[in-house]
Amino acid sequence: MACFGIGTFPQVNAISSAATHLFNIPTVAVAAILTVLVALVTIGGVKSISAVAAKIVPVMAVLYVAACLWVLGANISQLPHAVGLVFESAFNGMAATGGFAGAGMMLAIQSGIARGVFSNESGLGSAPIAAAAAKTDSCVEQGLVSMTGTFIDTLVICTMTGLTLILTQSWSGELAGAAMTSHAFAVGMESSIGPMLVNIGLLFFAFTTILGWHYYGERCVAYLFGKKAIYIYKLFFIGLIASGAFIQLNTIWILADIVNGLMAVPNLIGLLLLRKVVIEETQAYFSSQDSDQAREIAQSCSQSA
Repeated sequence: MACFGIGTFPQVNAISSAATHLFNIPTVAVAAILTVLVALVTIGGVKSISAVAAKIVPVMAVLYVAACLWVLGANISQLPHAVGLVFESAFNGMAATGGFAGAGMMLAIQSGIARGVFSNESGLGSAPIAAAAAKTDSCVEQGLVSMTGTFIDTLVICTMTGLTLILTQSWSGELAGAAMTSHAFAVGMESSIGPMLVNIGLLFFAFTTILGWHYYGERCVAYLFGKKAIYIYKLFFIGLIASGAFIQLNTIWILADIVNGLMAVPNLIGLLLLRKVVIEETQAYFSSQDSDQAREIAQSCSQSA
């Protein structure tokens, strides 16, 4: 599912749109360059690209949040109205103008859940693949760390981006995807620095997302079919990267929503079956933490006495 969902087509389309909008690079050239870069990292074993991206992405994330705060601060008087518009539109049948004008509440909720899952992958079972590789003595601690991703992705970055789109009126225009976000920061910051910052950050975010989902798919293929099947998977994955830039955005979203649902259903069933184990492990962990804290307080009191 990583081949058709979050990990390929949406990211390739975002990179293609950003590169075309920012640098006027033809779509064919973007597809070729991106395909080569992904192939170098996944097959050729070139670690430097991913290593550089790993260092730059956190910096770009901080700069992106700073840009959002700039726009929100410049329009602070309109912020309450923007927040009110979000809640009002969620219940009046106009929750999603771009492509969903006149949609009812059910479709609005469906679209909101689909985009929310896309932003943080909650319930898909993808993040545990990376979390399982972490070196830790407690599965509960790792779970708590993983939960911060949902908070940062959706409650912080996505909320700030959404408010930026509303405050700059970009959400009601004809643009979509990366072009809409770029326009929002151009208007909000009244400078070409905003679109430049957003699009460069988008290039790094999308590229590292592609690499991350390639790893998820590789681990699944190795588990299901053995290590010999990994090379075939890599070639197939690279082929999808090459074709992703030429697929219409609406088609991409439909495919992404379908495969995300196909991943979520078995994973959620597994969570329900394992709920008792999760509860027991969580209770045991926090009980242990409380005992350790009480012991430390007692030792501190005895030492001070």
